Amino acid sequence: MSQEEIRLGEDGRREKNWKRWGPYLAERQWGTVREDYSADGDCWNYLSHDHARSRAYRWGEDGLLGITDRECRLCFGLALWNGKDPILKERLFGLTGPEGNHGEDVKECYFHLDSTPTHSYMKALYKYPQAEFPYAWLVEENARRGKDVPEFELLDTGVFNDNRYFDVFVEYAKAGPDDVLIRITVANRGPETATVHLLPTLWYRNTWVWGCQHDGCWVKPRISAAGDSTFQCEHVNFGKHCLVAGSGPDSKPPELLFTDNETNTKELFGIENYTTYVKDAFHEYVVHGKNRCRESTTSGHQSCRALQPGDPRRQGSCHSPPTVQPGTHSPEKSG
Repeated sequence: MSQEEIRLGEDGRREKNWKRWGPYLAERQWGTVREDYSADGDCWNYLSHDHARSRAYRWGEDGLLGITDRECRLCFGLALWNGKDPILKERLFGLTGPEGNHGEDVKECYFHLDSTPTHSYMKALYKYPQAEFPYAWLVEENARRGKDVPEFELLDTGVFNDNRYFDVFVEYAKAGPDDVLIRITVANRGPETATVHLLPTLWYRNTWVWGCQHDGCWVKPRISAAGDSTFQCEHVNFGKHCLVAGSGPDSKPPELLFTDNETNTKELFGIENYTTYVKDAFHEYVVHGKNRCRESTTSGHQSCRALQPGDPRRQGSCHSPPTVQPGTHSPEKSG
């Protein structure tokens, strides 16, 4: 009997909850009926991709190559920035039903490569262009095309020409039902040195702001620093968890940054925020250089790297921007 068969048996007999954590984090929560509170049922426009970075969801979360528990309470995912995009890449981009000439369609290159039945091992790949991501071009060109012609895809824009992109791999391996090792490998496939900001992020779904009393609405949880490289997570229903980040290649501890998973009402609607720290603080920090993060409570952390051509870089949760020589790599892990 294989180890995976043993895990399946333990899970089936409810001796160990091997399937608690898995690839359950949605790839798109924006533009869904679940998050639609519009008067006319226009879910595509009520919560758009452009709003998603600043607006707290209610019924789920989304992220890039991420994981969560089966009730989507505590989430982990990646965020990226190539130094050129107008926004932080925290989730997949796509066209809404009205925007696409053949309806809704994701405009990304990503692959789910492996997963065992209990999700004791998972692997996925995202291909991130080094040039500015052509958000507007994809929308405009697909709107111009009729239903009788092919869709305009990301590959058609030429952003992957000369292999000028990063391969971003993420792997998850379980030593136990609640003990997960995370390894992130970033490889520069292009002919020149390029910079990528890599942000492994941990956050709770917002279940506290809605004022409801039914099951699933809990008091506000907390993520805080516990030492130089550990996040301590506390949730009234889900208990305590922690994320331990590996050191960078310079052996320095990671830089931990935090914000709250709350809607930025001032940015979206011109209404003063009821909380100082909001969901898009990491976007503002990385893309615009505005530090609106808090010191040690609630969601996420960030890091950046400069990668040489052909260099694979494995990264946990640390902030260290060294220049990496071609043909070398440095393993870093968190879990």
